[in-house]
Amino acid sequence: GTFNPIHVGHLIIANHLVEYSNLDEIWMVVTPQSPFKKKKSLLDNIHRFALVDIATQEYPKIKPSDIEFKLPQPNYTVHTLAHISDTYPDKEFCLIMGEDNLKNFHKWKNYEEILKLKFAMLVTIFNIELARSVAYVGEPN
Repeated sequence: GTFNPIHVGHLIIANHLVEYSNLDEIWMVVTPQSPFKKKKSLLDNIHRFALVDIATQEYPKIKPSDIEFKLPQPNYTVHTLAHISDTYPDKEFCLIMGEDNLKNFHKWKNYEEILKLKFAMLVTIFNIELARSVAYVGEPN
């Protein structure tokens, strides 16, 4: 995500998921350039990453990741997922996205390919009653 900036909602959802699901850890992948956001409106990459790093320090199961910093920009999720799958073939991953992203998921580059990948997808809906916030959209193939 852009995490421009990271906020308490991100941390609440990530912590809830990592503590009350079968996820071992959560990587908060900071994207340098989302195709849907203007670069001018974003804090500098290094600052957004630093904020995520600071915000997650007290959450041992939540890790900041700059993996997209090394990939071509703009960053497309389909490329990041392929890279992660190739780099970590022995791990299973889950793509976590907000409800706002789900609404525009059909606009994502090669979204059909994302659905074919062996990634479970979780959609989070942030509201006061976090217990009702998680809905499965897809399962690994």
